[in-house]
Amino acid sequence: MPTLYFTTLFVIAVVAMVGTKLWLASRQIRFVAAHREQVPSQFANTIALTAHQRAADYTVERTRLAMVEIVVGAAVLIWLTLLGGVQMLDLALSDWLGRGYVGQIALVAAVIAITSAIDLPFEYYRQFVVEQRFGFNRMSKSLFFFDRLKGALLGIAFGLPLLFVVLWLMNRAGNLWWLWAWVVWVGFQMFGLLIFPTFIAPLFNKFEPLKDEALVTRIEALMQRCGFAAKGLFVMDGSRRSAHGNAYFTGFGASKRIVFFDTLLARLSGREIEAVLAHELGHFKRRHVMKRMLVTFAISLAMLALLGWLTQCVWFYEGLGVRPSLVGGNSGLALVLFFLALPVFLFFVTPLGSLSSRKHEFEADAFAATQTDAHDLVNALVKLYEDNASTLTPDPLYTAFYYSHPPASQRIDRLLRHA
Repeated sequence: MPTLYFTTLFVIAVVAMVGTKLWLASRQIRFVAAHREQVPSQFANTIALTAHQRAADYTVERTRLAMVEIVVGAAVLIWLTLLGGVQMLDLALSDWLGRGYVGQIALVAAVIAITSAIDLPFEYYRQFVVEQRFGFNRMSKSLFFFDRLKGALLGIAFGLPLLFVVLWLMNRAGNLWWLWAWVVWVGFQMFGLLIFPTFIAPLFNKFEPLKDEALVTRIEALMQRCGFAAKGLFVMDGSRRSAHGNAYFTGFGASKRIVFFDTLLARLSGREIEAVLAHELGHFKRRHVMKRMLVTFAISLAMLALLGWLTQCVWFYEGLGVRPSLVGGNSGLALVLFFLALPVFLFFVTPLGSLSSRKHEFEADAFAATQTDAHDLVNALVKLYEDNASTLTPDPLYTAFYYSHPPASQRIDRLLRHA
């Protein structure tokens, strides 16, 4: 493919992506604002108008911030690629550190550091302005920065060895390096699932065994009915950071555990908590986690195979504003360019992933209705929608494109059919 054609294709894709994102966001804002003054009839007896308006205002403010992020992110992407940002970094780092593994790792790390530094002000504003304004933030500023420091250190501890192995394979494993890199990546992902509950998660939150004996008995009976074995039931100090509530199961194999946010336990009754957990167990029983994992592994294999081909194409580098070195050492450069450009093109398949996720949520709800009273899950969802200020009136197109969970009205209508 000629360089100019690829550059033109990339520019068209970026413009289409940004335009679509901004158009969908503006639709969401207009639709939510237009329905702000009246609670949907389905929720008229359960959610107050003030709570509905708060959710609308919260949604609008978060979406407006997201629109700014979209524009800034696109500008940074164009600067890094077509305007020569990556080329400048590559030349500077190769002059300083050479084109060996150290220089290539430094290039990847530099691009990650730049993009993370640009994201940080948005994260800070979201946490200490938007979340604070609506009463959700419970995090101190010192904890905010300490969390990011720990995240960065974990990224270095786990990411650098993985990056080195991939670069080594790219240089030493021949034309099928991408297949071996995929095997390493799959192993890394499985290792992460194994150690996350017991090693990584406790670095950020405290986990204590669930002490409510009546609730423990209820949950253990549910797990026995569902054929689910977990290493333990834990309560996480989610209130240390946010007023949002949630529950999830995590881990792999013998390390599986069920985790409840303390904010969730404080808000829901025992029957409602059981229903929420039954929904989560529905994902397990319907093998959603395994299906998503297999799809992810398949897509990653295809993407690495594509990268294996692109690394040999000069137009790939030059089309993204970089001139590869004639003496080699371009593996780090190829990784950076690929992972900058890939989200642009994958953006247009986002609705497929969202549709699949919503289908899984409906299936998990249906399973929960067979194990608990559907009305209990409905009551829990209404409380969670209200407490989390989730809008009850999202724009249909925005929902179809982005929402991983069905809108409240659809989800509750479907649940009530199982009641």
